[in-house]
Amino acid sequence: MMNSPLLLPMMMEHAETYFPNKKVISRTALGKTTHTYKQIGERTRRLSSALQKLGINKGERVGTFAWNHHRHLEAYFGIPGIGAVLHTINIRLAPEHIVYIINHAEDKVLLIDEDLLPLIEKIKDELPTVRAYIIMTDKEDIPETILEPVFHYEKMLADADPTFPFDNNMDENDPAGICYTSATTGNPKGVVYSHRAIVLHSFALGLADSAAISESDVSLAVVPMFHANAWGLPFAGVWFGTTMVMPGSSFTPKILAQLMESEKVTIAAGVPTIWLGLLQVLEQGDYNLKSVTRILCGGSAAPKGMIKAFESKYGIPFIHAYGMTETSPLVVLSRLKSYQTNLSEEERLEIRSKQGYIVPGVEMKVIGKDGEVTWNGTEMGELCLRGPWVAEEYYHDDRSKDAFRDGWLHTGDVVTVDQEGVIKIVDRTKDLIKSGGEWISSVDLENALMAHEEVFEAAVIAVPHERWQERPIACVVMKEGRNAVTKEELYEYLRPQFVKWWLPDDIVFMKEIPKTSVGKFLKRALREQLKEHLQKR
Repeated sequence: MMNSPLLLPMMMEHAETYFPNKKVISRTALGKTTHTYKQIGERTRRLSSALQKLGINKGERVGTFAWNHHRHLEAYFGIPGIGAVLHTINIRLAPEHIVYIINHAEDKVLLIDEDLLPLIEKIKDELPTVRAYIIMTDKEDIPETILEPVFHYEKMLADADPTFPFDNNMDENDPAGICYTSATTGNPKGVVYSHRAIVLHSFALGLADSAAISESDVSLAVVPMFHANAWGLPFAGVWFGTTMVMPGSSFTPKILAQLMESEKVTIAAGVPTIWLGLLQVLEQGDYNLKSVTRILCGGSAAPKGMIKAFESKYGIPFIHAYGMTETSPLVVLSRLKSYQTNLSEEERLEIRSKQGYIVPGVEMKVIGKDGEVTWNGTEMGELCLRGPWVAEEYYHDDRSKDAFRDGWLHTGDVVTVDQEGVIKIVDRTKDLIKSGGEWISSVDLENALMAHEEVFEAAVIAVPHERWQERPIACVVMKEGRNAVTKEELYEYLRPQFVKWWLPDDIVFMKEIPKTSVGKFLKRALREQLKEHLQKR
């Protein structure tokens, strides 16, 4: 067989050649802009040319500090197109973490959205490796800034070569991108993706029993392009000729609903907090989302009630998925098998509310205290993964030895596996609640609470207890403008679902639950907020 390398440039070349008239619809400060893949390809080549003129060499990192839009998409291919490494920087991290990852990656150039300039200006003196700044804006001139040297993205492209040849003389194992974890504790950890890993992961996204992304789709990636490469959707979408809708900055659930309706979106991807917000908007307004054939949800466990609401009330199929920055990220996806479609609605919902089974190409094992667990749906253990798009180490980080052992990624997620190989995440190892020597799943309690029709969000944390070691406390946010629910009513709702000792010792009503930069509940911050409350107990 031919030894043909798997490289990112071939994906853009394929789109230019075979899907020149397909569109990328991008929401920017000026409204919606539309470019064909032929135009996107030419602009991407210009970006590669401009970066090379700036002196960017193979292997050097170029950072992006941007929302989801067409210019960011061009960077996804223009940077690796010259053998450089795309570094998508999480704009929601704390300033000290942003400084850390830019310096740790040794970024040479930063591409920055105009509205995000103040964040970089505040830390510019702490970035010794950055040689230049490129501002992505709709305006004709560079906005006022203290950054230097600074360049205008569109003017750079105008002066660059539209026929610039991508570098196809690379090793498929060369680095193409780097992302950093969202750092709930300690500094973020870097994960380097090779060309080969990204291409193979894109293949997996196109499988019929996976996300099934295809040319006929209209894709809306709500998940940020700085969060695990927007789950790989921009790469797969370009390669397969998918029409892409990019929501830009400062979007709201209402804007998402409008985009999904006006552009006839077929597949959308985001974390549960996004879809909880969309549900509220759908309940308040009249939107036609009949074009949507599936919603892809990951990042944290999706409440069973939310899945049921999308499917039963709005007829939108909901696909639960699981992955990590370390896994590119897709590794587990929940799809019913053909012989399970005859099960009752409740049985089908029970299966699909779990994370699902492993996608082709990835292997797993689940390790408990006595070795690999039995696949009986009850025995718990840590999920371990390996595969061609799973990392084998962190970038220049001593913490690699904690997560990567014996050729496996130890995820830190505690799961059960049933006889069908379906995984259910019970908790993160650090969030499991050990009460009287027995484990309580915060995820199960959270999902049960969020299934209540008046509850918007719920997070459950462990608190120290003199007798039982730890006990659960639930923090609940109610839906706006809905009927008030008492603490006792929530307890009455929970009692039929759990044994008595699983019930939270207290239910605390809050206006908002703190979240990480990628929309997950930030339980460390939640514990700090509750310290005063707990001291009064």
